[in-house]
Amino acid sequence: MFDLDLWREIFQSINKNRTRSLLSGFTVAFAILLFTILFGIANGLENTFKEAFGTDANNSIIIFPGKTTKAHKGLQAGRQIQFKNEDYEFILDEFGDKVQYITSKVNRNVTVSFKGEKNNYQLRAVHPEYMFIENNKISEGRYINQNDLNNITKVAVIGRIVNDELFAKENAIGKYISLNGISVKVVGVFTDDEGDNEERVVYIPLTTAQFLYGNNDFIDFMHLTYSPEMNSDQALSFGTQITKTLKDRFSVARSDQRAIRVRNMAQETKQVDMLTSGLTVIILVIGFGTLIAGIVGISNIMIFIVKERTKEIGIRKALGASPRSIVSIILIESMLVTAIAGYIGLLIGVGVLEWIGPSLEDYFITNPGVDNGLVIGATVTLILAGAIAGYLPAKKASRIKPIVALRND
Repeated sequence: MFDLDLWREIFQSINKNRTRSLLSGFTVAFAILLFTILFGIANGLENTFKEAFGTDANNSIIIFPGKTTKAHKGLQAGRQIQFKNEDYEFILDEFGDKVQYITSKVNRNVTVSFKGEKNNYQLRAVHPEYMFIENNKISEGRYINQNDLNNITKVAVIGRIVNDELFAKENAIGKYISLNGISVKVVGVFTDDEGDNEERVVYIPLTTAQFLYGNNDFIDFMHLTYSPEMNSDQALSFGTQITKTLKDRFSVARSDQRAIRVRNMAQETKQVDMLTSGLTVIILVIGFGTLIAGIVGISNIMIFIVKERTKEIGIRKALGASPRSIVSIILIESMLVTAIAGYIGLLIGVGVLEWIGPSLEDYFITNPGVDNGLVIGATVTLILAGAIAGYLPAKKASRIKPIVALRND
């Protein structure tokens, strides 16, 4: 039940001892402020690492063909390795249980035109699974599907920039664009979080490109993602296994590094994970060190406050106050001051991060911010620490006889 007299007495005590309340509140506010800024900077560094990877799947492996540099099994060096559709099927047959998504790719630079508007863009011929590897988002229409591949349909999915530049005044879906003079129907528009370059792209079915550009089954390279269940070491081993298997398939020397090149993102992911883990540990040590310093500070202040108020406690007891009411007043007052100060520290910390955030990008700190739940948890920890630190001496002081308390200096 709300006790108006109790709260009036608490606010009178705070007002009467403004310096003491300000100092104890400053300790809490400063601890929360530092805690917020440190974790915000840590999150900003983590965001920078994530942006370096882009939004592409970070469990991807790209397999490029090249030229042999060493003679092997009677075959001369300088032989060009050419991937075909059967190699895509071979990868699926050999490693299907470890592959999440896979696509073959054929890339071209093309001139795309529509009603007098034209520009140069990158053409990528892919399987439907590429949408999940590249993390494209369809904003209108649809993506390439299996029917498009089976029927070699002349359809295209265009990026946002292509759509904006060629279709400024009308909807692109259902319209026909020209790819170097070849007419294809636009069935979808996509966006990509990696920026404009990734949206200056036109996707068409792989089989359509193979039919239009040579009428063959050649592919430029293959791009797959491995099972997310794999850890870094398993993924690295998987990449090595693919390399060895393909080298055997194309009769390439094991020591030939250029004939078949495999870019395994697991290596980069592992390095980034190690960096972010180390960084997280450092920030946690600093952050919790700051929090512990705040706990020690507020605890000392609470012990001092109770000792300072021993004579006041004696007067209250002489006037008939119960030990329980005396302890309640001290604890509620300390918790009120700590909660308000913690909230102020949180607001200032968030404000500082918002203010200096843009300038920190030059120092590889992107969008520094902190989860409010984490900071509120830190504030609650300080409140509990202050309450526990104040409770024991307050309990002890409340048991002292009034005459003894009044003699306390």
